[in-house]
Order: sequence, then structure tokens, then C-alpha cells
Amino acid sequence: MGVLSIRGADVSFVDEIEQAGGTFRDVDGGKPEDVLAILRRSGVNAARLRLWNDPPGGFCNLERTVAMGRRIKTRGFRFLLDFHYSDGWADPAKQYKPKAWERLSFGKLCEAVYWYTFDVLRELSRNGAAPDEVQVGNEITPGFLWDDGRVDGAFDTDEQWRKFAELLGAGIRAVRDALPSAQVMVHIDRGGDREGACRFFERLGRFDVEYDVIGLSYYPWWHGTLNDLRATLEALAAGFGKPLVVVETAYPWTLEAPPEHPLIVAEPSQLHAGYPASVEGQRRFLLDLAAVVADTPRGLGTGFYYWEPCWIPVKREWSVGHANNWTNLTLFDFSGRKLDSWAAFRDG
Repeated sequence: MGVLSIRGADVSFVDEIEQAGGTFRDVDGGKPEDVLAILRRSGVNAARLRLWNDPPGGFCNLERTVAMGRRIKTRGFRFLLDFHYSDGWADPAKQYKPKAWERLSFGKLCEAVYWYTFDVLRELSRNGAAPDEVQVGNEITPGFLWDDGRVDGAFDTDEQWRKFAELLGAGIRAVRDALPSAQVMVHIDRGGDREGACRFFERLGRFDVEYDVIGLSYYPWWHGTLNDLRATLEALAAGFGKPLVVVETAYPWTLEAPPEHPLIVAEPSQLHAGYPASVEGQRRFLLDLAAVVADTPRGLGTGFYYWEPCWIPVKREWSVGHANNWTNLTLFDFSGRKLDSWAAFRDG
């Protein structure tokens, strides 16, 4: 079994939580403190931030990402920057262009991807917030920058894949030019889908796209069992020989919700067998997930990131335009007290 070099957390909502008055404590009765300090003591060594081009709510834009990135680097975390290339969420269900790019020709769109990526990375570097790793797109299984870079359904054609690869390549070239030391990650959502994950990277490989790391999302209620994850990691390691990171994951510590808060995971049927929705169940799930990643052949399983462990219910209306549906998937209780499941970051 290998040793994980990355034990990370996506902390993109921290800025907004703090602006809303949210605080975090290590223990009951403890004094509030910087949540990044709590994460560092808890064994987290890497932090991830998403970046949106022109978000209506203002958060996760470049200015705020520079400020958060500087905090991350000051605390000594490895920094992963996640370009969505959108004004809001980009995921397998939607990969919409930023409004400012909607009317660009394909050639101009490629140029926009390059220069936006380049300028962002230079700005971060100038401000002491240079990322160590960069995602060119978020969960881009169906492509990105729709419809020019779309490759799912009726768009799954050689011509569309060529355009997708060209757009992706523009972003990757910008990373290489602006920040040569940074690793480039290609991130898809198929953590439990061996065939789908291999099909994506085989198709991408026909277009000579150069990248360093494969990132996967793995949520058991969407992506299957830990055995499914293991099979996917083994197949990708054998077929592509790239370092592999589970770049998004989570598990519930309860199925109860604060008043007027919907939940993504609210039913026992959504749980992974053997892991109850409890703090101990959450801890054991994370320990076993870490073991699966570390067991990837050739030492290619390098780590994992927990998605938004700090998104506590401090308000009802969020900049993303919907309620917080993640309150039982955090690693803090509803009041911001650290849960014992953080032990998995040190014990795994």
C-alpha cells in the first residue's frame, strides 16, 4: 500500500461563511479561530478553490480567490485551483460559457481560454498565491464551454472531441506558460464508473492532450461503492499511468437537517452499506476511502480532497442562488464545532 501525499479539503465557501458571521471551534466551549488553522492541525495539507469568471453573487471571483489563495499559501497548504470556465456551477449537468464569451467565434474562444487562464495565474503569482496544481475545467466528462466544447449525447462526435481537445489544450498551454511548475489536472466525475472513465481518457488521448494528473469525483450515492472506486482506479492506473486523485468526496454524519434546509443526502437508501450516517460512520468511510486510494497499483493513488467540509448553515440565502443542501455532509456540526471524524485525515 502506498502513502498518500495529499489529504485535502475544498474550502471555496469559507470566504462567504466568514462574511456571514460563521465561526469555527476545535472543541465545545473553545474560542472561535481561523478555520484554516483548525484544518492544518487536523491533518489537512492541501486546499482547493473554485474560480468563476463573473459570478452574480460575487464570491469565487478572481479578487476573492487571490485573497483566499494567499491565506492558503501562508498556512503552508498545497493549493489546487479549479477553473470552471463559467459564471457559476460547471458540472456534468451543465457546462455553460461565461456570458462574456457567449458570442465568440471558436477561434476567439480558444484565445479567451488561453489569456484568461494565463492572466489569472500571473495575478495569483504576483500576490503570493501561486497554485501548485491547476484543474483545467471541472467535472468535464461531457466536455465544457457548451456547445463548442460539448462531447456528450448527440455531440459525441470526432469533430466535437477535436474542438473540446483544442479548448482544453488552450487552457493547458496557458498553465505551462504562466506557471511552469504547476501540475495540470483533468477532472471528470466517474469515480465509480470504470468503463466510462477509461472511455473518456482513451478518447482524449487520440488528440495528444498533455496533462499530469487525473482527478475523479466520488460520491457513493451517485457513483457506487468503494469497490467500484477501486476498480476505476486500478483500470486508470493500468491504462494511463498518471497520478490519480479523488478530488471530490463526502459522507454524511447525520440525516437530520436544520430547519428549512433541504439535503442532498437525506435517505438511508443513499448510504453506502456498512457506513451509518454518524460521525463514526463518516470517519470509517474516510479511512476506508483513503485506504482504497493508497492501494492503487504502482503508487499512483496520491490522495483525496473532501468537498466543502466547512459549509455550515449560517444563513439561508447563498451567493450561488440556492440553499445550503450540504449541512449534514460537513466535518463540522451545525454550530461550527469540529467533528471527531477529522481524525481520518491523520489516521488514514
